[in-house]
Amino acid sequence: MAVKILVLSVALLVGGWMIFDGIHVLSTGKYFGPEKPGPWSDLVAAVGLDPFRLGVPFIALGVLWLAFTAAMLLGRSWAWYASLITAVLTLWYLPVGTELSVAYIMLLIVFRTRLVPAS
Repeated sequence: MAVKILVLSVALLVGGWMIFDGIHVLSTGKYFGPEKPGPWSDLVAAVGLDPFRLGVPFIALGVLWLAFTAAMLLGRSWAWYASLITAVLTLWYLPVGTELSVAYIMLLIVFRTRLVPAS
């Protein structure tokens, strides 16, 4: 039970923040916090994307965090893979998103038998 609460907490933190920040950048033109977003924005800019135009992808990724984690905790075995892929896709979100994604990935791998129903 504690593992499921921890997994849910990480997903709520990352997914909830991404949804909040995505809505914030869509409505104000800037992310919540300092004028310049975190180090992740340099990675995004390096591949030719404008970090301030990523509100919708932020919201979508945040929703995936929450939806796939909920599905996994409700016993859908496919959702473990979807949750893992979502966390891997969030590794670019330096620094805190990366750290939480790594922690989530480790929880998924180490506690897989407690998170995925036996087939």
